[in-house]
This record gives sequence, structure tokens and C-alpha cells, in this order.
Amino acid sequence: MTLNSPPLCPRLLRPFALDPHRIAPDKTGHALFALGDPEIRHRLETVVGSFATGYNAALAVRRGPLDLGAVPHELRGFAHEGAAMSRTLLDLMTLSRGRGLNDLLAGSGRRYLHLIDVGAGWAFARLRVRPWRGIKDGTGLSRWLAWDGWGFHQAYFHPETVFARQRIERAARGAVRPVRDQGIGRALWFHTCADPAHIARIIGAFPAERRADVWAGIGLAAVYTGAQPPEVLARLSDAAAGHRDHLAQGAAFAAKAHVLSGEVPDRCEPAALALCGVPVKVAAGWTDAALAEATGRGDDVAAYQFWRARIRNAWQNQSGGVPT
Repeated sequence: MTLNSPPLCPRLLRPFALDPHRIAPDKTGHALFALGDPEIRHRLETVVGSFATGYNAALAVRRGPLDLGAVPHELRGFAHEGAAMSRTLLDLMTLSRGRGLNDLLAGSGRRYLHLIDVGAGWAFARLRVRPWRGIKDGTGLSRWLAWDGWGFHQAYFHPETVFARQRIERAARGAVRPVRDQGIGRALWFHTCADPAHIARIIGAFPAERRADVWAGIGLAAVYTGAQPPEVLARLSDAAAGHRDHLAQGAAFAAKAHVLSGEVPDRCEPAALALCGVPVKVAAGWTDAALAEATGRGDDVAAYQFWRARIRNAWQNQSGGVPT
């Protein structure tokens, strides 16, 4: 398996396969991406290719465990995200109640729980089905990350609608909107080719009450992709201004996801230090402590938001406090 050669799918499923070249950012309406630094473009294109690799692998192996060991470790989370989208699409179309997705979680996906929930959200968005209708709920509070995946899908494939018109899908309005907006923040990282000035300009055009959640998505993408060096992330932090706590919250989520995978990529440590002010394992610990508190409040979206808020509090305590 290579990032550019998808595995063969059963004939009936071939129309659903993803061509990594056709879904590259410069082919999906992200004009600013083409203006970015060539090295950063290559890094982010590799991320998209890894997503497609996982998606196509899961399309070819619809049940049971999935071997994504050929994907480099630092990209394997993106491959599992793609695999989760594929398995969820198939589960929804075959009314299997989540059997394929659960098989993925029972295997290598157990180290990528957050990415699995996000990837499932792509599928729900593609089919215009609210998470988790038709499938057994995902993994605890992190299942709300399906709305993050929903937001990423919408922003990635409809950037003009999401970023310029700032439209929110009817299903994603209300209490889940902040989670969805975190997802569009992650997509904005790709849309702008991780450029702090473009990011700040686009977020600044959003209504004030939505900006913080988009910045959280930027923090998550910045640390998880590791695409920019610390000196650029310092400019990003400055651009976030009063939303640095949300930027740090997203970065801490990414740190936890990398720690859970069992191997923290070299790029992640300096990125976490730049945006959280602490090493990766400390930032990941913030998410664990906050989750322990949030779990006692139930499993609804309010508890998920409390989880995020407690991570922000941890960052504020560490940094001396910066107003939201």
C-alpha cells in the first residue's frame, strides 16, 4: 500500500473510492493553498493522501481489523480518520448499526479514538445524517468530535460557503455549532496553507461569538499536522490575541491524540511548547484531568463543552491567565 496507489475495491464500491490527487486542497477550491510555501503544501498534501489511503483501504476490507502499518506512524492518524469515514459510510448504507466501525475500533483504531470519531463525522456530513443516527454511539464524550469531522468536511469541500458566506448547516446549528466550528478551524489550516496572516484575516471576518471555536480548530491542526515551525507558531499565537486559551485547548487535544497513538512525532513537541507552553505529555495530561471532571457531568454536549473549558482553565493556570 502506498499513499498514491489505493488498494483495489470490490467493483460495486469503486465509484466510492477517493483519488488523492482529485481531493488535494488546490483541486477542491482552496485558492490560498496554491499560494503557500511549497514545503508546507507538500506536507499538507501528504496528510490528504494518507486520509485517502486509509479510506480506500477500509473500502477494500469492509469488515474486521484493518492493517495500516504501511503508513508512516506520524501519518497513521489521518489514515485512520479516512478509514473511519469509509467504514461509517458503508455501515450507514448497509444498515449494519456500526459493525464495520466497531471492528476498526477493536483493532488498530483503539489508539486513534479521537480520529475515528472525527472520521465518522465526515461520513455523516457526506450523507447529511446527524451523528450518530443509524449507528451505535461512538466512544464516550469524544463522540461529539463527529461534529468536528462534520465541520471539516463541509469547509473542505465547500470553502466558499463556509468561509466566505459563513453559512452553518441547519443540522449543525444550536448546541453543536461550537464543535462543528472547531472542525472548520482545522479545515482553515489547509485552506490557508497554514499561513497565520490569512488565518487571522478570515477568522476576524466571522461573528465574534464564533471566532474562539475556529481558533481551537487551528490549534488542533497546527499541533497534529506539525506543518509549521515554532517561530511561525509564535506569530500564530500572537494573531489569536484574546483567543489563545482556545488555541491551546485545540493544541492539547492534538497532543493527547499523539500520545494515545503510542509515538509522538518529532514535529509535535515543539508545536505543543509553542501553543501550550508545556511539553506534549503535560498538555495531554490536561485533557485527561479535564475529562475525568467532565465525565461526572454526563455525556451530553454540555459535558463535552465543560471538558474543553477545563482544558482552557489548565492553560490559564499555567500561563498566568489570558482573557478569552
